[in-house]
Amino acid sequence: MTEKNSLMKTYAIVSEKKRNQTLVDKLQVEFVSINWILIDDKEKFNLTFLKKHQVNKIFIPHWSYIIPAEIYLNYECIVFHMTDLPYGRGGSPLQNLIVRGHMETKISALRVVRELDAGPIYLKRDLSLTGTAEEIFIRGNKVIELMISEIISKNLEPKKQEGEIVKFKRRKPEDSDISAVEDLRKTYNYIRMLDADGYPHAFLETSKLKFEFTKANFNTDEQIITAHVRIFKK
Repeated sequence: MTEKNSLMKTYAIVSEKKRNQTLVDKLQVEFVSINWILIDDKEKFNLTFLKKHQVNKIFIPHWSYIIPAEIYLNYECIVFHMTDLPYGRGGSPLQNLIVRGHMETKISALRVVRELDAGPIYLKRDLSLTGTAEEIFIRGNKVIELMISEIISKNLEPKKQEGEIVKFKRRKPEDSDISAVEDLRKTYNYIRMLDADGYPHAFLETSKLKFEFTKANFNTDEQIITAHVRIFKK
């Protein structure tokens, strides 16, 4: 760190997803008086790394791992969750929302505490749930950029969550099996909600083959779904 940078605050963006990593460059342009760094590796997200880089605040757009108490107790960690909290605490928020028939949601920015998704809320912003999971995540990334900007610009303080608590259960890879889904709309939703990098795509299986579906299109007039399919031996 140069002498000039040592006088600047350092904020970290923590995400292993490529779509979130553009935030560093965009926020660096907007907030030139802040030094922005990216943490995209689980091995780097530790106290030693944070102290070495003199991190002051941590924004977490997407992270699939438990955040150690030694980090969130010593740093202001702000995570972004794709539900209108306290509705939808827990894993796989996007998929759980679509399965329940939601066409829109909110992204909640909250402070990390011991209990999952239970921390106080800085702000919430709307997000459409139309399109594929990848398209939704890309839209969400733009919303998160604006939310981070607002948190910093307005120096927002979080407020306690209010409302009925509804918890979501993290989905497992086997939950992507669509063999038991009989409704066309539900089939389309299953395919699109799992159509993103790093997610187990909707699939069907025979005794020897597996069929994975992506890029679905639902023609509601003809009641026909067209989709890309990848077929391989089990």
